[in-house]
Amino acid sequence: MSSPHLSPSFSATLRVHLPDTPGSFARLAQAIGEAGGLLGAIDIVRVEPGFKVRDVTVEAADADHLHRIADAVRSLHGVEVERVSDRTFLLHLGGKIEMRAKSPIRTRDDLSMAYTPGVARICAAIADDPSAAWTLTTKQNTVAVVTDGTAVLGLGDIGPAAALPVMEGKAALFKEFGGVDAWPICLATTETDEIVAAVKAIAPGFGGINLEDISSPRCFEIERRLREELDVPVFHDDQHGTAIVVLAALLNALRVVGKELADVRIVTTGVGAAGIAVTDILLAAGARTVIGCDEGGAVCRGRAGLSAAKAAYAERTNPDGEQGTADELLAGADVFLGLSVPGAISEKGVARMADDAIVFALANPMPEIAPEDLPPGKVAVVATGRSDYPNQINNVLVFPGLFRGALDVRASTITDRMKLAASSALAGVIPAEELGAEYVVPSVFNRDVSPVVAAAVAEAAELDGVARRSRT
Repeated sequence: MSSPHLSPSFSATLRVHLPDTPGSFARLAQAIGEAGGLLGAIDIVRVEPGFKVRDVTVEAADADHLHRIADAVRSLHGVEVERVSDRTFLLHLGGKIEMRAKSPIRTRDDLSMAYTPGVARICAAIADDPSAAWTLTTKQNTVAVVTDGTAVLGLGDIGPAAALPVMEGKAALFKEFGGVDAWPICLATTETDEIVAAVKAIAPGFGGINLEDISSPRCFEIERRLREELDVPVFHDDQHGTAIVVLAALLNALRVVGKELADVRIVTTGVGAAGIAVTDILLAAGARTVIGCDEGGAVCRGRAGLSAAKAAYAERTNPDGEQGTADELLAGADVFLGLSVPGAISEKGVARMADDAIVFALANPMPEIAPEDLPPGKVAVVATGRSDYPNQINNVLVFPGLFRGALDVRASTITDRMKLAASSALAGVIPAEELGAEYVVPSVFNRDVSPVVAAAVAEAAELDGVARRSRT
């Protein structure tokens, strides 16, 4: 079994009162270590007669582990824990985003131009020419991040209010990496017709719609209908953002091991929204052998009980109609792509893969198989969805740049060419001489990513005739 993987996402600052005697801090550090925690920053808050007050930051593997570490410190004789501050909760206090005015309103003149009476002239201009909203309002740079809270991270159906922190985070990432103003829209309905109607009703104020964390199979119908009925880009990031990043990382991983996409055998787990979208972009890019597995094993033609989406998936995948579990089908496979749940495959299954295997275990926060549990020497390239391992498959590498490019040319939709262009551009951010087993996808903090993706997406939009203006 692998040892617990400690993460900053489970970190806390303990304010402790330590006796001002030799060895007291050593006892504290030992207790944290014996509890399996990682000792981080240490700051003196104040010194008082007989004791010192310190803020001690620790990292843990999960929330329960964090509590155990705090309890271990509390158990020390003469040590008082004043409080335990969960750093992740502190970051979210009051929310993570805000709205700010672009122009100051300090005088009567400012007020009369920004609001009444001057704003009436702007309204009249847009009424006469609705396209003027693209230049005279925030529409040109604003995306709605829409969810119903039914498929949030690995938490499932937790509702729109509980989904809001994720949507706020998404909006913050849009702004930080793409310069796009995004706003969370959490809908208190799970009815497809009501979601479509709500998004259509708010669409005039936005230049794009980013659908997020809507459960399968409703997400397919919602996206399809909105794409047909709106004249702004509609993009379900859980499907297509994931697919774009996976393809980019896989293209680079294949370069590392010297294999071609058309020649490799690919086994996936998860035939939901992300799994289907990933498969479709792989096929569009030239893959020929993709075998998708769900909890019932291989998805193949003629298998009873398949949903409409999975039956259609079976028609375009698994060309030889293979059957069996994911572990069984990994025999001889070059690539495993996990878009499912922890434990979907085993070390024994991975051991059956071809030499120089590629494993993308993307379930988050716990992958299908922990990198520490992979058979030694078998896997050449590993990627996960986590930021605390190399090769993080993170949609933030795509959606800010993709919408930046789409907004720049006022695209009316997102085409397959635009998605493939985004993948190619993302893969190309890493020069050939820098590619390696632990560097097949750029860092999310690489500031070259978003502009490169945006330019490629904008060019593809122009080639497909969906751009309403040329790039400036």
